[in-house]
Amino acid sequence: MPLFVLDKKIYFPPSHLADPGGLLAMGGDLSPERLLVAYQSGIFPWYEGDHILWWSPDPRFVLFPQELKINKSVKPLLKRNEFEFTINKAFRQVILNCKKIYRPGQNGTWITDEVVRAYTKMYELGFAHSAEVWKNGELVGGFYGIKLGKIFFGESMFSKQSNASRYAFIKYMDHLKEDGIELVDCQVYTEYLESFGARMIPGKEFKLLLKNLIPVNNK
Repeated sequence: MPLFVLDKKIYFPPSHLADPGGLLAMGGDLSPERLLVAYQSGIFPWYEGDHILWWSPDPRFVLFPQELKINKSVKPLLKRNEFEFTINKAFRQVILNCKKIYRPGQNGTWITDEVVRAYTKMYELGFAHSAEVWKNGELVGGFYGIKLGKIFFGESMFSKQSNASRYAFIKYMDHLKEDGIELVDCQVYTEYLESFGARMIPGKEFKLLLKNLIPVNNK
């Protein structure tokens, strides 16, 4: 498959033209307009060096909130109230922690300064959201993503303390269910999210869910 090069026009080639690894295009920008078109189309950005790469893997790794699995060993953690959980209280702190956190097997981070600015703007516009976990007043875990219609698109998470991100994820899934969210896009496979019940679905099924769960006005 050819690698499409984007210019200033807000456009993406059809996602089924992505290569076997899910890579579809490069270039363009991270303007709110382009990001909204991307997420509605099942496409997400990932930096490699100085280049914006756009991905749309098939099959897609997703979690249906109603299928959330909570390991028995985690249930005591939820009962202890060891952490304080908040939503949208420290978005910039969350994304900056995701940017700098060390991840085994990764050389550096895909979260550039441009990504921080772009998603902070999306937060200001009401599309990006964060979940935070605090202990003794210190931010110790959390994650952020994009919410469109009845879908939450997870982007990145961090944890400075054992079980902090796990606590944030479970608490936020409860919030999403109450908020009417029917699908969480996890993008690519991780064993960690599989432990919560995330699973692969065919690209065609994912695209149908995008069509059915995101209204035209993106609200």
